[in-house]
Amino acid sequence: MPRTYSLAYLTSHRCSPPQAIRLAAELGCSHVGLRLWPNAPGAPQQHLLGLPEVMRETLTVMRETGVGVFDLEIVRIGPDFDPHTWDALYDAGAALGARALLVAGDDPDEARLSQNYARLCEVVAPYGLSADLEFMPWTAVPDARAAVRVLQQAGGPANAGILVDALHFGRSHTSLEDIQSIPRQWLHYAQVCDAVAGTHFSTEQLIHTARCERLLPGEGSIDLQGLWATLPADLPVSVEVVNLERERSASPQQWAQACMLASRAVCEGA
Repeated sequence: MPRTYSLAYLTSHRCSPPQAIRLAAELGCSHVGLRLWPNAPGAPQQHLLGLPEVMRETLTVMRETGVGVFDLEIVRIGPDFDPHTWDALYDAGAALGARALLVAGDDPDEARLSQNYARLCEVVAPYGLSADLEFMPWTAVPDARAAVRVLQQAGGPANAGILVDALHFGRSHTSLEDIQSIPRQWLHYAQVCDAVAGTHFSTEQLIHTARCERLLPGEGSIDLQGLWATLPADLPVSVEVVNLERERSASPQQWAQACMLASRAVCEGA
């Protein structure tokens, strides 16, 4: 069956939510991902929370194009986690019909992290959202096995999920066997991009690549073919490719189109 695609925030980070939705429609994507909450104080984001006029425009464009919102970013679970910090994000998710909430684990106490992850799942369930924990090698959830442990210790809530980003698969101690061992019900979508694979990078290098210098699928050395052959064939694909230097010479439309073409070639060839 044909794969479905979502245009991730990092691919369309120069677009407002309505602009990203129109762009996704032009490229044949069924969904978008929106970063309505920054990944750090003052970091880039798309502005919609607390702006009713932007919400109205976004909902109008969604109706006009048929493009939905797949995931919303980002909730970070630290030692002092309070799930109600993000209530405005959950409200927006319900209004937009979003499916998933992207979650990062920043608490080195794995037992406490697992307890707070379970709390998050309980809080967001009434909003129709899954809580998809993304493993990233510089965080407290550095690989797929750690993500599985957290969900197991949390009791495996019905809306629990693990997000596989190809970049973090290629730069963490995560094997294809680890990916294959993730229970199917915990996989809601996966993110595609490319880079030089390896586990020798510094934290600063890992973060820089993730936020500023990803490669188009097929340009790096991550085993994307193996990854997409291992992931479920019907798993939605979130195209997440940001490269600030290369984007300077391309419009948002040109960059997103290049990302989509490269992603389809890899994911549909797996």
